[in-house]
Amino acid sequence: MTAAALEPRAGRRCHNMLNTLHAASYFAPELGTELAALGITHPRAVNFAVRAAALGPVGAGAVTATFYNYKHDLVARHVPAVWAIASPEDVLAARARAVDATLRRLLGEEALTSPEMAEAARLALRATEACSRSARPLYSAHADLPVPEELHLAYFHAATLLREHRGDGHLAVLVSAGLDGLEAVVTHTATGKGMTPKWVCATRGWTREDWDAASGRLRERGLVDGAGGLTPEGVAVREEIESETDRLDRAPYEHLGAEGVARLTELGAGFARAAAGAGAFPGDLIGKG
Repeated sequence: MTAAALEPRAGRRCHNMLNTLHAASYFAPELGTELAALGITHPRAVNFAVRAAALGPVGAGAVTATFYNYKHDLVARHVPAVWAIASPEDVLAARARAVDATLRRLLGEEALTSPEMAEAARLALRATEACSRSARPLYSAHADLPVPEELHLAYFHAATLLREHRGDGHLAVLVSAGLDGLEAVVTHTATGKGMTPKWVCATRGWTREDWDAASGRLRERGLVDGAGGLTPEGVAVREEIESETDRLDRAPYEHLGAEGVARLTELGAGFARAAAGAGAFPGDLIGKG
């Protein structure tokens, strides 16, 4: 019997479910508590440290390049100064403790050692076997880290690898589309699926003036209208960006196979719904604002 073909957006849907649980860690109070114990207290410094730690004690330029949509001035205020407070190794250990506590709170103790978690970890790790290191710095750095023994941490590790693999490819597509970091965010927010301008400015270092200037550039290109919504051309550009990102990120999900992807999506959706239902995200995080 011939194996079922992988539907074009199946990998994207699967990634979105896994990434939801991964992203919850950035909003968890446990992360701030663990990093504060190391002496890192500023929320932006926490964010830069935990996501960049796998790269080693890099400078601001590397973080701005790999994160893409943060204002460099903000990054430079905290990097590389954060590494004088705590080493990347200590930050990674603190993140693991924070993730462990966060998943226990959001999912409940039983879920962490359940057959479903074991199956999800197995499937997600299998998908990562086909990830590519080439031109994917954040993925490749995280791929150097050991796989945790605990099932829920192994699942989180695999979700992180798949997130960064897709993310690194996505940045290449954004560069090809001629969108700088803030322009990319503005167009994503205009779809109604990205962060609100309030959250973008609060977490990425941009001002409202920066936002308005980026919107003006996009209006000149015919991608957004006067109300900040996407024009038909803007919709087409965003659709092409996502389709090309899907293409660059297809290998892990082809490797897993259509049935495996469908099952991992189902399992991931269950964990994502449980986390969201437990209050993992701010209520005003997503939308056009």
